[in-house]
Amino acid sequence: MADSETMSVDTSIGNPDEHIADLSDEQLAQLVSDTLRANEVLALETQMFEKYLKRVEPKEIELSLHAPAKESKVYGSNATLSSHSDQGTSSRLARKRSKSRGSALEKALRLSVEQKCDIAQRELEEYQQDVSRINDESEKVLDTLKAVLEEADIRLTEVKKDEYDFERDIIKGASNAKTGKAHAEKVVKYFEEKLRARETLIVKLRLRNEALKANKKKLQLQLRQKEEMGEVLHEVDFSQLKIENQQYIAKIDERNQQLLQQKLTAGSSLQVLNSYKKKLSILMMESDRLKMEISARKELLTRIDDETELVIEERMAAERMNRKLRQQMADYRVPAVIDYVKEKADLYDLRKKVRTWERKVDIAQMALSTHRKVWQNVQISGMDKQPLEVQWR
Repeated sequence: MADSETMSVDTSIGNPDEHIADLSDEQLAQLVSDTLRANEVLALETQMFEKYLKRVEPKEIELSLHAPAKESKVYGSNATLSSHSDQGTSSRLARKRSKSRGSALEKALRLSVEQKCDIAQRELEEYQQDVSRINDESEKVLDTLKAVLEEADIRLTEVKKDEYDFERDIIKGASNAKTGKAHAEKVVKYFEEKLRARETLIVKLRLRNEALKANKKKLQLQLRQKEEMGEVLHEVDFSQLKIENQQYIAKIDERNQQLLQQKLTAGSSLQVLNSYKKKLSILMMESDRLKMEISARKELLTRIDDETELVIEERMAAERMNRKLRQQMADYRVPAVIDYVKEKADLYDLRKKVRTWERKVDIAQMALSTHRKVWQNVQISGMDKQPLEVQWR
């Protein structure tokens, strides 16, 4: 900035005409480029000074009204310019009167380097304040637009969810299989439930709004008390709180989006869970039937195993008997005819003797029974005689 100011001062003095003729083409080109650069710097300075003058011109007009005369106004403005460098006034008036007055007055009205620096610093601060104000307004507009977009996204999500619920509960769940139309009672019931849910949500939001208003009043009262006690928050604290508030708002919005997504996921998961529950009940019934069938098959298998073991034992006994019979058949020798006749004769005699002995046994049994009866009679008669003997004695 100091270099540009010195350049503007040097170019304002100008080079004498007698030196231009002695310059070469390259020097003339360099002089032209320097002059153009100096003109640009002067144009920027003039634009800055005009902006500063427009901003402080009402104060200058008020000062000029209180001046008694025209000369006093000029010198008063010059005195104000020299004493109050922060205001930097009457630069445009000095340029207007520079044509009529001499070079001495022009030099007296020219701004110094410190005054230019002061004006540039004030303009820079004003520009930074404007930029900060524009940034604040832009952030407010951006926050408003973000809030509108988030509300639109939430509304879109709710509309999609309501559409999905209506299609699931009414179009698919409450439609008649024959006509394909939804039942009027279920449709009315569905909308009544939705209206009740909306009324409940309105009551909740109203209560939340009242709680937030009460909290706001409480915070305002605390802030007023802090201001009265001298514990006023600075701009840095407010900016820090604003940043934290934006971060918390972003986190809350993220959590709300996650909550909506989880609600949709929970709805779809609930439908999948219901379908799997139905399948599970069917499979449990099938499992019970299969368990009963398996138990019956096990009992049948146990009986078959027992019967198999019994058959195996019978088979082994039959095999032993078969081997024995085969051995007997292998060892059997056919006797001679004479031996067979003798054996038959002996068998006939034995059978005859058996019949004879059986007759003798029958006769002996008859005799034994007769003797037993007689013996019983004798015993009975002997028992009757003993009491008589006892009486006689």
